[in-house]
Amino acid sequence: MSQAAELLRELIALPSVNPAFLPANDPRAGEQRVADFLAATAGRNGLEVEFQEVSPGRPNLLARLAPSTRARQRILLAPHLDTVGGESPDIFRPRGKGDRLHGRGACDTKGSVAAMLTALCELARSPRRPKHTEIVFAGLVDEENGQSGSRALVAKGLKSDLAIVGEPTRLRVVTAHKGDLWLQLETRGRAAHGARPDLGRNAVHEMSRIVDLLQTTYAASLRKRKHPLLGHPTISVGTIGGGTQPNIVPDRCQISLDRRTLPGETEAGVRREIKALLFKHALNARLLNIRNAPCPPMETSLKLPLVKQFLAGAGQTRPTGAHYFCDAAVLARGGIPSVVFGPGDIAKLGLDGVSPHPRFTERGARPF
Repeated sequence: MSQAAELLRELIALPSVNPAFLPANDPRAGEQRVADFLAATAGRNGLEVEFQEVSPGRPNLLARLAPSTRARQRILLAPHLDTVGGESPDIFRPRGKGDRLHGRGACDTKGSVAAMLTALCELARSPRRPKHTEIVFAGLVDEENGQSGSRALVAKGLKSDLAIVGEPTRLRVVTAHKGDLWLQLETRGRAAHGARPDLGRNAVHEMSRIVDLLQTTYAASLRKRKHPLLGHPTISVGTIGGGTQPNIVPDRCQISLDRRTLPGETEAGVRREIKALLFKHALNARLLNIRNAPCPPMETSLKLPLVKQFLAGAGQTRPTGAHYFCDAAVLARGGIPSVVFGPGDIAKLGLDGVSPHPRFTERGARPF
């Protein structure tokens, strides 16, 4: 078994579930144990190790390989350490099947962690370390919830000429991904007894008209907008709630929306177009943000020399795009040109979290 695959086995066995997905004080929560393990691995291989506290018990891990002479550029390797949750303890037991490893986080993104850190450690032991390029491995916390790790990295002023953000892309270089805007709409009505619904105003009924409008007319208008790598933006009504019991006309109803944005679209613009659509159809609803931290789209220029070089090294003539949001947009907004790249297939993520062994090859890859 390769060193990267063995490291991935050990990482899967160390739970690092984002605390947002677990009860308070759950022993599987947090990235600290994985960060400590990776710090020890990096230190043994001669890398300079630093912890960057993001929140109590949740540090980013920075492991640096200094160049043999004066640094002229810096490359950032930026996978994330946290995973989503899961009830069964079996998901933290790595299992091999053919050339694949199964287990929580194998694909998203401990496969990238293992591949990137192993490559950096091998380079540190080699006499052919880069002459003028500093390489920094940044194991980031909280990507799965609020991206506080990447936001902290940017806020503390780290600069880089290129960030390679580890996500399961089937080892295809991604230079653009969609943004993600969560919104809530609330309708207000007037309560009345179910025996006299004519005395009330049904907030659920009003909301049902809004849901139909968003999923039909609005969704159709979004399909007319095109991006060469990302296709069109989307809208999805994810939750709905209203009323208290069957014999009371509901006076309030809420829905939550997931609006995926393209480069060039803004939060303010999306809010304006939804408000204008409701006004046009004589519908009234209060529009709120569910989360405050921006999740913008990302697009990195192909004219940048390092992007060209990385594409060529990956054997690609053209980049690809991703429909999901990740830390790359946060880093790019902070002034670090970013691409997304890593082993595994996001389309195959399930409860087991499947990843090919983290070698820089597409063996066993399936369509993205």
